[in-house]
Amino acid sequence: MTRAFSILTFVAALFFAAAPFVNTGFNGFEASQFPIPQINVPVQPAGYAFSIWGVIYLWLIIGTGFGLLKRADSDDWAAARAPLFISLAVGVSWLSVAQTSVVWATVLIWVMLITALSALLRAGTSDRWLQREAIGIYAGWLTAASSVSIGLMLAGYGYTSETIAAFIGLAIALALATAIQRARPDSVAYPAAVIWALVGVIVSNFDPLNAAVIGLTTVGIGYLGLQTFQNNA
Repeated sequence: MTRAFSILTFVAALFFAAAPFVNTGFNGFEASQFPIPQINVPVQPAGYAFSIWGVIYLWLIIGTGFGLLKRADSDDWAAARAPLFISLAVGVSWLSVAQTSVVWATVLIWVMLITALSALLRAGTSDRWLQREAIGIYAGWLTAASSVSIGLMLAGYGYTSETIAAFIGLAIALALATAIQRARPDSVAYPAAVIWALVGVIVSNFDPLNAAVIGLTTVGIGYLGLQTFQNNA
């Protein structure tokens, strides 16, 4: 099964990276997909931050491709492959689901996150940048994106105000990121991806200015950055 999953994860990474080309009309949730339209909401990073997906797709393809060609039978790579495959396989359909159902898209992105985090925690110690960190950047961005989806749901369905929803979403992201960083302190790409998303949140909250959200996000960036430096100094 080790060799089989090395093939499956590589193929899944290819299909996952190809999904945006198939779903060319999707540029994020539409405001009208929510009962209360979500326009310039404080929980969502600025648009430029989503460019990280290009890096994630390429890194996953290179990492899983190397794993297939050079580490197909490696026990050190084996444990992470099944959960990574599940996450990527679910991710192939995420864009098409997101165009029709915010609720199901939120469910699916949390499945993607949980399995990606499982893969990161199971990843071996060899070939750091092609194994652990390739998964780390993917899991880090999903940590932020999944938490943003909770914030969008809370505000979009009228459960809380947009600012309270942002606080809840950011608190979830920071709690998860802190726990995973402690469990896997040897990853730099994971906290870097979370920090990238948080910087995007700060940028989006300058216009209109939301000092409370900016303050919480800045504290989170400072803490994650300090812990990452200490863990890898």
